[in-house]
Amino acid sequence: MARTAGGTCSKGSGEDPLLLVVDPVARLTDAESVRIARDVLRAATPGLKLCLPDDPAQTPRLLARCGSRRPVLVGDDRALLHAVRYLHGERALGDTALSVVPVGDGPSVALARSLGLPLDAVSAARTVLRGNPHAMDLLVDDEDGVVLGGVRTEASPAVRPTRREGHVERDADRAGQPAGQWRRMYQALARTMLAHGRGRASGERGGLPPEAAGRPVPPSPPASRRSPARGGQRLRVEADGAVVAGPDRPVTDVTVRTTGTGGFAEVSVQPLAGTPLRVRAHTVTVSAPEGFPGFRYRADADADSGAPAAPAASRTWTVLPRAWHLVLPAG
Repeated sequence: MARTAGGTCSKGSGEDPLLLVVDPVARLTDAESVRIARDVLRAATPGLKLCLPDDPAQTPRLLARCGSRRPVLVGDDRALLHAVRYLHGERALGDTALSVVPVGDGPSVALARSLGLPLDAVSAARTVLRGNPHAMDLLVDDEDGVVLGGVRTEASPAVRPTRREGHVERDADRAGQPAGQWRRMYQALARTMLAHGRGRASGERGGLPPEAAGRPVPPSPPASRRSPARGGQRLRVEADGAVVAGPDRPVTDVTVRTTGTGGFAEVSVQPLAGTPLRVRAHTVTVSAPEGFPGFRYRADADADSGAPAAPAASRTWTVLPRAWHLVLPAG
């Protein structure tokens, strides 16, 4: 077994061009499924080359150095995404037919399941041996970010543009909601309670609460002032240059997904009031109006820790038809 940067690789005695790269997270998550897949593949292909990287970052690099061998990835959705992103960045994705043995719990292999891959180790290994490469579309954004499953915008807590604090208070005063007065009253109450706590700690009797001192207690603010209700957000959604939704109609949800093949993305827009709008397009642009906060979105959330992207003022996704190949069950 030869040592490589970040892990080990071993080569069988045959000439069958198969490279099996086992993501280290898969070995920690389900070593038994990894062993089963390895044994099935090794029994059918004695020339299999096995690589066991120590660092997940090494997994896509080893796949990219497959040479004349067929790359086989053993791992979860995160490993699949990182492999596709890396191969896309190296401009090697279109030349690679990728085989995948999904290993992980339900949520961590949801993307693999949606792509048509079997989830049990034996069936997945047999797909590697007997399956056929299928051309798949790829969703790429204007910063060269890759999406395999889909994109979904995050709900916004407000539908108003960001404004300075003084402007908000003046607007609230004009609307009969004295936000500044509430703030000052609660700051005074906080100072009183703090003084009361210090007095008790030092054995003094000072710092009584307002009701004991004969001072009026300010009532609790209305529920609508405690936390803003989560609602829609004002976004502009364009599909192939045509406006699907504008800032005048707040939306609660925008999703963009590839159809697998065909070169189109499915776009769904859910207005705050009304029925959903659904269209198909090659290019989709979502943007926030000038003066409004940027929007957040999740891309392949289950696969990539569910972390939303940083707020973006605008983002464009384009479908690249037949940009990569995935080995799926025959038939």
